[in-house]
Amino acid sequence: MYIADKWVDYEVIDTGGGEKLERWGRYTLRRPDPQIIWPIENETGLWKKADGHYHRSSSGGGQWQMSPSLPERWTISYGELNFHIKPTNFKHTGLFPEQAVNWSWMMDKIRNAGRPIRVLNLFAYSGGATVAAAAAGAEVCHVDAAKGMVQWAKENAQLSGLESAPIRYITDDVFKFVQREQRRGKQYDAIIMDPPSYGRGPNGETWKLEDNLYPFLQSCTTILSERPLFLLINSYTTGLSPSVLHNLLHLTMKGKYGGEINCGEIGLPITKSGLNLPCGILGRWESKE
Repeated sequence: MYIADKWVDYEVIDTGGGEKLERWGRYTLRRPDPQIIWPIENETGLWKKADGHYHRSSSGGGQWQMSPSLPERWTISYGELNFHIKPTNFKHTGLFPEQAVNWSWMMDKIRNAGRPIRVLNLFAYSGGATVAAAAAGAEVCHVDAAKGMVQWAKENAQLSGLESAPIRYITDDVFKFVQREQRRGKQYDAIIMDPPSYGRGPNGETWKLEDNLYPFLQSCTTILSERPLFLLINSYTTGLSPSVLHNLLHLTMKGKYGGEINCGEIGLPITKSGLNLPCGILGRWESKE
């Protein structure tokens, strides 16, 4: 498991009863997590004093119960990277802190490449990977279908002093954007993607990860440069094995470019128990240059 254990501004304090108690900078949040199937050892202290608590509804969804002290949004840092945090619908905060293991990895790859690197970030959300890649000196194209998330990514870049960095922000359907880049002959040295389990396009197109990820990966290889640096897949799809990502990368990248494949779970350390909380999986292909 790849553990995001270099945080200062974020911490999983405790877990249990299907929930995690987290510290985001100065504030504590209590949120549901389906992986936590053990009980809370002692539901006192910080558990009772959380600044925000997301309550699931029996009919689906849920809502936040927030203390008056919790601001609408605030900022946390990971090294030189800065991010706005804001509790949103569906329990999220605008950042997945376990992704810090990927930020550090890609920043090292970009800085040690010894050449200009162009990065394409697909399903790019609020721009954690975009900010990391740009901070490392890459030219970045950030693509997400949600206009609000693209704006959030711009704000995160500004917070990190990257308002003048070569970042291109695109609000568009990811699949159609990749097809257009093929026709335009555009090429990238690295691709990052966090595809959803299920989704619908603007014209009712259906995306199912198990049906569409392989052909989408194939199409992405056509816009890679002759010397690609890396390709990173993140997934939060329940039941998907890291070995499946390994096989996909072997079939689409290894034969064409050689290189090395590493796959596994990503997780966060739990302070109270000393255990690690699984948060998703990753698949990394990287060149051996």
